[in-house]
Amino acid sequence: MDLSNMSLGDLRNLQEQLKQETKKREQQELQKAREQIIAIAQSVGVPLEDLISSAARGPKSKNSGGGIGSVAVRYRHPDDASQQWTGRGRQPKWVKEWVEGGKSIDQLRV
Repeated sequence: MDLSNMSLGDLRNLQEQLKQETKKREQQELQKAREQIIAIAQSVGVPLEDLISSAARGPKSKNSGGGIGSVAVRYRHPDDASQQWTGRGRQPKWVKEWVEGGKSIDQLRV
């Protein structure tokens, strides 16, 4: 597209069209991102409310009292109570092995 041959009125019209199209595409991308986040949360079994509430709190600093142990344990190995998991982050090896062994993760829920 050769802009040098366009009139000022045509350029302003094009500029307005660009603004509208940019806004429309941003809204589409935002909706697409929301759908992806929901799908990911559902695929790993994390309630969306938990995801939103932890994101709203923001990251905790080391001195904010949010250190290790501040998150409640959600899963515990039935044979070894020292093996615990909050349900956040990567699944520990023992949880993966449990699930790969054909057992339900719900059996580990505290």
